[in-house]
Amino acid sequence: MTLHIGVDVGGTKVLAGEVDADGTVRRTARRSTPGRRVDAALVEQALTEAVAEVADGRRVDGVGLAAAGFVDAAGERVMFAPHLPWQGEDVRARLEDRWGARVALDNDANCAALAEATLGAGRGVPDFLLVTMGTGIGGAVVLDGRVRRGRNGMAGEFGHAQVVPDGRSCECGGAGCWEQYASGNALVRHARARVGLEPTLLEALCDGDPSALTGPMVTAAAEQGDPVALEAFASVGDWLGVGVANLVAALDPDLVVIGGGVSAAADLLLEPARRALGRSLVGAAHRAVPAIVPARFGPHAGIVGGALLVRGATA
Repeated sequence: MTLHIGVDVGGTKVLAGEVDADGTVRRTARRSTPGRRVDAALVEQALTEAVAEVADGRRVDGVGLAAAGFVDAAGERVMFAPHLPWQGEDVRARLEDRWGARVALDNDANCAALAEATLGAGRGVPDFLLVTMGTGIGGAVVLDGRVRRGRNGMAGEFGHAQVVPDGRSCECGGAGCWEQYASGNALVRHARARVGLEPTLLEALCDGDPSALTGPMVTAAAEQGDPVALEAFASVGDWLGVGVANLVAALDPDLVVIGGGVSAAADLLLEPARRALGRSLVGAAHRAVPAIVPARFGPHAGIVGGALLVRGATA
């Protein structure tokens, strides 16, 4: 039996998983991402540990890396990663030598789009957009049933489109990027700013320490009706819908699929996004407005797509 592992390398975590050909995730392993301002070797050590835990002594046939960064058109190098230390790194060859297994590499959102187009929410849909919401925002474009990577392999970097001139500073070096207002980081930032202003469940979950607040805490509180957490989701969801409206105006897709860790919140996030899309999309009353739906594979879309990529699947 062959063993193919997908690895989603994000700004805060590394998630590796054994994935069957039908997209079933058999077992996973997680490590924290050391951060952007460290040696790249530390990130690659975290990857190695996660892959080894999933393999559990078995021979690995292939590893597909879904990296939160700009991957070159050849699928060899991570040219730039706003939340990781890779810059022009020959990641694929280096890890192939280290692991003794075939390695495939692509942007995390492209991998997620491959999973959704092949087996998930976008299966059978000719044209759709994927927006992944985690630490930041990633994206992918599927046209005529194929993931379109662009001349440099860097299409779909929606998160770094400027939506607020002279807005919040972004780790990419710019300011006012969409992901500063619609992402996991934005969700936590919004909630932290309100902790301590009034007694809420959210305050109890973090023991009154805003710095201890996490995205899962905000989601858990919102699911129980906490007003501060709900307000945070309303803000992030609204910004999500505004950004999606711009993408829809440019590309006119059949469908918009939302993936990434924040998508686990489902309608807490998607309902305000749908309202904002309807309000913000030019000519909404005179056109078919695409549905906004959750990714079938949710936070696992990257690892499923990575495994499909190294198996040789195409979309």
